[in-house]
Amino acid sequence: MKTDKPDDLQAVRVLVETLQQFEAKDQERILRWTREKLGLPVGIQSTGGQGSTSDTKQHTTTTTTHPGSSTRKDIKGFVAEKNPASDNQFAAVVAYYYRFEAAEDKRKESITSQDLQEACRQAGRERLHNPAVTLNHAHSVGLLDRAAERGAYKINSVGENLVAMTLPGEGRSGVTKPGRKPMKGSTRRSARKPKANSPRRKTGSRA
Repeated sequence: MKTDKPDDLQAVRVLVETLQQFEAKDQERILRWTREKLGLPVGIQSTGGQGSTSDTKQHTTTTTTHPGSSTRKDIKGFVAEKNPASDNQFAAVVAYYYRFEAAEDKRKESITSQDLQEACRQAGRERLHNPAVTLNHAHSVGLLDRAAERGAYKINSVGENLVAMTLPGEGRSGVTKPGRKPMKGSTRRSARKPKANSPRRKTGSRA
């Protein structure tokens, strides 16, 4: 007995109905993440194989709606726009830039410590003490994945979401932390004054 073959057209309808709720730039990102989850090729540089021409054309058309693609920025402008608040975020921004935002002839799937240090120079950012350690830390917190080449890292879906949707972060973490310390100090001082005055009242009552 033959089992019922899944209806591919129905699957397309479900995908279309779901994606219609998102903007074009978000649709592209969701499709890319879906291909990653399914183990399908993701890079836009694929050119081989029959039947890949239409896929390549379609991908090229949709990527024009990717943030920043219509008005291409250099890495200095892109880093300034995203304003990463930490070295880990900076590493994710650089990896994202080289994969999606750089000029076609400069794009790369992964970056190395040399790429990260060079990005510091081009973006006018203070040079990293050890860019290889920074990349490893960004990997440890889940923003980057290790690439096939030793010492190379590539942006993953978590890092993409951070750069595309979250940054710039408006520096909230940097504003709230310093404000807490003076408040703690002031409450401690005010709490000590009643204790210093209480013994005097008791001695006055005894007299």
